[in-house]
Amino acid sequence: MKLKSTLGLVIGSLVAMSSMPVLAQGQGAVEMDVFAKRYFSDSSRDITNGNLYGGSLGYFLTEDLSLSLNHGVFKSLESNDTLAGESNKEKVNGHQTGLEAVYHWGIPGPRALRPYVSTGFAHQELDNTYTRGEDTTTLYTLGAGVKYYLSENVMLKTGVDVLHGLDNGQTEWMAGVGLGINLGGAKPAAPAPAPVEMCTDSDNDGVCDNVDKCPDTPANVTVDADGCPAVAEVVRVELDVKFDFDKAVVKPESYQDIQSLADFMKQYPQTTTTVEGHTDAVGSDAYNQQLSERRANAVREVLVNEYGVESERVGAVGYGEARPVADNASNEGRAINRRVEAEVEAQAKQ
Repeated sequence: MKLKSTLGLVIGSLVAMSSMPVLAQGQGAVEMDVFAKRYFSDSSRDITNGNLYGGSLGYFLTEDLSLSLNHGVFKSLESNDTLAGESNKEKVNGHQTGLEAVYHWGIPGPRALRPYVSTGFAHQELDNTYTRGEDTTTLYTLGAGVKYYLSENVMLKTGVDVLHGLDNGQTEWMAGVGLGINLGGAKPAAPAPAPVEMCTDSDNDGVCDNVDKCPDTPANVTVDADGCPAVAEVVRVELDVKFDFDKAVVKPESYQDIQSLADFMKQYPQTTTTVEGHTDAVGSDAYNQQLSERRANAVREVLVNEYGVESERVGAVGYGEARPVADNASNEGRAINRRVEAEVEAQAKQ
């Protein structure tokens, strides 16, 4: 069978095998590939450059280190000698078999790159060379390249190999590409789950005795992560409603803030509040006292009538102009003083 037909059959087999269910790569995986390399001979040899076609079979001793056996057949080689000023070229046949250790970096997977280096020995046989007929050489090989994974198990590779003849001291090299498939190996065993410790809770507070820093907590007491009584967090909501000059009508933009206070009081039904009304310093003390009370009662009515807070939980008081929070000498300050304030405080729910 011709070489091209053989390579086509091998490539077709690799593609077909890639559709089979296989294990993930790892220790014990088997990797096969076909390759084509350009062979550059030493200038002192009497042969031209040529091509090497073949395949390799590798076994992963670990997740990163594999041992690979390869074999290739030389094509397009010719003897290269000049006799009496005339070029004399004849076809040279041959093959090469090698054994290499290959170390990889990175993790295989779809669209992943995995660089590698290799080292080993090879046996090369060439026939019909001009000077010696059959030429047999033992080679030390050193290579480097990269694999690109099209899928979990199918990959392309490219690399360069340096060949040093132990018999003749000549140094040659090859560069090539390949297509391969990894038939998988065993995934690393998942670590055993940690043993589950039994939880003994002597005081029934939900915290195991081995981490409980307060082992004798009384029943029905809320505890923190250390098993100690939890300190209740104090939560607070404040209300500040502004009024127009000489008015006691709650403006629409204030309703949302009043609703927030009402929602808080419904969440903590034990709370009560007193709504406090204030005015600026314009007008008599007596008038401002009445105005502040009307403002406080206006906000209380919204809390009770609009948002359903129980009337006995909301008080109202007016302070007139007696408690300013800003300078009454300016328009801005007076606008700040025309206000109703309220504050509710509770312990956060555990």
